This record gives sequence, structure tokens and C-alpha cells, in this order.
Amino acid sequence: MASTVSAYKEKMKELSVLSLICSCFYSQPHPNTIYQYGDMEVKQLDKRASGQSFEVILKSPSDLSPESPVLSSPPKRKDTSLEELQKRLEAAEERRKTQEAQVLKQLAERREHEREVLHKALEENNNFSRLAEEKLNYKMELSKEIREAHLAALRERLREKVRAGTGWGRGWEGWGSGRGWGPQEGLSGLLTGHLCGARTHACNSGLLGHSRYRRNAG
Repeated sequence: MASTVSAYKEKMKELSVLSLICSCFYSQPHPNTIYQYGDMEVKQLDKRASGQSFEVILKSPSDLSPESPVLSSPPKRKDTSLEELQKRLEAAEERRKTQEAQVLKQLAERREHEREVLHKALEENNNFSRLAEEKLNYKMELSKEIREAHLAALRERLREKVRAGTGWGRGWEGWGSGRGWGPQEGLSGLLTGHLCGARTHACNSGLLGHSRYRRNAG
């Protein structure tokens, strides 16, 4: 709109100059003379004493570009046949089945991976438990063997002392006979006291029996 008004003002200036020139050559212009100026038509009216009057007619936008193509109506939509609709439905169903199969495949792979991880964790746990049990059994067997070897060595040393007839051997025999035991029972009693952590008590008792045996022998 602003461009149209500015163009109108420019044309009016040109028209004033043109009117002045025409008045110099033609004292009485022809009535109803129409001048074409681009997108305007200027119609000269009766001349008055105060000046010249004109009628300006602006052309419509459609008249400004007669060569411009007429806006055509949108093309009519082609009627879709029943067969085409059926094909589209089948294609959509096929896409849906494909997507569903992909989702199911991904879920199956994820479950399989979780199952493998769980199986591996259980296997590692079982292996750890088995190794711990084997290690514990080995330690128990080793401790048992060491204990039995220690007891066997202790029995053998005591038997040697008894056979040698030393004072210790007679003392243990006297300690056992004072309680109504034989030499073997006295030896077993000594071993029992040693295993129970009463070595000091057993030694004191042995010394006491040894002294009693000496007094009886004297």
C-alpha cells in the first residue's frame, strides 16, 4: 500500500509537469482525454479558473499482469479402486508383521543374553563353593594326619621309655598302678591328658607317682 501511494505521488508530479507542457501547446485540450501511465489512467476533466482537474483511475492487481497465469484449481484426486486399497492394507499388514517379528527377535536375544549371564554366575558360584570345600577338606585331612602322626610319635617315645626301664617309665607304671591301671592304661591316660591340654597336670601327677614308687621301693 505504501509503495502504491508513493508511486501515485510521483505520477502526480509527472502529470503536473505534463499538463503544464500541454497547456503551452494546446490552449483548449480535448475533453475526456485519457492518459495511460503504467498502472494508472488519468482522465482530464473540465478546466477551471483555479486550475486543471483530473480523474485518476488505479488499475486492479489482476489488470497489472495480464500475462500472469491464472491460478488453476488443484488437480482432482484420483479415485482409488478397491484393489489398490486392498494392496495398501496388505502392505501395511506386512510392515506391521515385520516390525513385530523384529521386536520379538530383540526380546528373545535379550532373554538369551540374560540367561547366559545368570548361568555363568551360577557356574562361577558353584566352582567357588566346590574349591572352598575341597580346600577345607584338604586342610582337615592334613590336620588329621599331622595330629595322628604326632600322637603316634608320642606313643612311640613313651613306649621306648617304658621298655628302657628308666625312672620315667617306672614312674608312669607306678602312677598307673597306684590307680589300679596297667602300664598300657597308664600310657593311654597320659596321652589323653596331653591331648586335653593338661600336660602340666599330668607331669605333676607323674612326678608324684614316681616319688611314691621310690618310697615304696625303699
